Amino acid sequence: MATQATKFSTAPPRTAVLTSADLSFRQRVRDTLTELHWQVREAAGGAEALAHLDAAPAETVILDSWLPDLEIREFVAEFERLHPSIDLVIVDDSSTRSTIRSPRRNEVLYALRRVQDADGVTWNSAPIIERNFSERLTAARAEDDPLCQAQTVVSPTMESRKPSSGKTGSAQRLPEFIGEHPAILEVSRRIRLVAPHTAAVLVQGPTGTGKELVARALHRLSPRYSRPFVALNCAAIPESLLEAELFGHTRGAFTGAVQGRVGRIEAAHGGTLFLDEIGEMPLALQAKLLRFVESGELQRVGENEPVKVDVRIVAATHRSLLQLTTEGSFRADLYYRLAVFLVRTPALAAHLEDLTLMARHFLTRMAETSPAKELSQCATTRLQAHGWPGNVRELEHVLERAWILAEDRPEITEKEIEFGEREGST
Repeated sequence: MATQATKFSTAPPRTAVLTSADLSFRQRVRDTLTELHWQVREAAGGAEALAHLDAAPAETVILDSWLPDLEIREFVAEFERLHPSIDLVIVDDSSTRSTIRSPRRNEVLYALRRVQDADGVTWNSAPIIERNFSERLTAARAEDDPLCQAQTVVSPTMESRKPSSGKTGSAQRLPEFIGEHPAILEVSRRIRLVAPHTAAVLVQGPTGTGKELVARALHRLSPRYSRPFVALNCAAIPESLLEAELFGHTRGAFTGAVQGRVGRIEAAHGGTLFLDEIGEMPLALQAKLLRFVESGELQRVGENEPVKVDVRIVAATHRSLLQLTTEGSFRADLYYRLAVFLVRTPALAAHLEDLTLMARHFLTRMAETSPAKELSQCATTRLQAHGWPGNVRELEHVLERAWILAEDRPEITEKEIEFGEREGST
């Protein structure tokens, strides 16, 4: 027993990484474990869970029976390789590793059993260890054989939680996005398709539609998830400083450069570089960026020796870069280098049926730090009648303003819904 306790001495007591694409399931398991004095870190997918473990150890990993970004057997194989001393509990699966068991595993099983009981499915007994890891992988591979599939027995809970062959919208949608409109589901689909590849991605859409969320989701689902994600808004930095910000500089390279500095591109080595508002980049700097995209080499300002850097570029714009190329304000050769794969984020006005879901999401997040509030029907009607030129970002700000104006009242009414300047003001 003492030997087993030593295996978990590097992790804080009662820490778990809860991995599931089902937000409701995560919340209920987390609430139960919190009552048992566990610290819970949530992950919506396998890549995010591994990133949590890289950042800090845990005593137990709780793994759902389906992940949006990785096959279960792929996740388990990587987990086994990187974290052999951490207990793994797979929901709806009796086959767990025989070598490692947390001394508080029964508390985890109790939390899962309690949640599943509430769903109307009871575990007659806690999961037991029957097969070792290699046997489990063999069984997983056998699932690809139709003859084996015909003999597979799936528990009722697993069947209800597993996506069907014609996946529902919630199964297709990534956790970063809210809504069931086909345009939102298409964003998630395209992210899943391109994330495993190294192709450059161009995210195009109106301001406030979540273009950085797309970039972060691409990074999270890519093989680069454990490396840096570096973002730079090309419109937010003066033209005179943008080159040094991107490529870095040596000491004394220009007035005020009292010491050398690594640029954003180099800081993202091995990971993802997100260039927001790429259409605002000056033409002269576009030429230097093109050279880097083509060669993978950059030169710091004030230095002659090139530096080899490996990054994946995700660029974003609210303007039509193709139109800018015809106007001569954006290089056509750079455009075709950046737009290898295109993801379009829709304006909120194009999927207003998702507004109620989005509003509920923002209000739930605000309720994490203060008493919960709800929207009245009249407030919801007022929101739906608005044109939303600022899109989802505007919706978030309108709700935050309404939350403050409602003071300690539990309901937000139409009186608290204000859209920027008051109507009738000059």
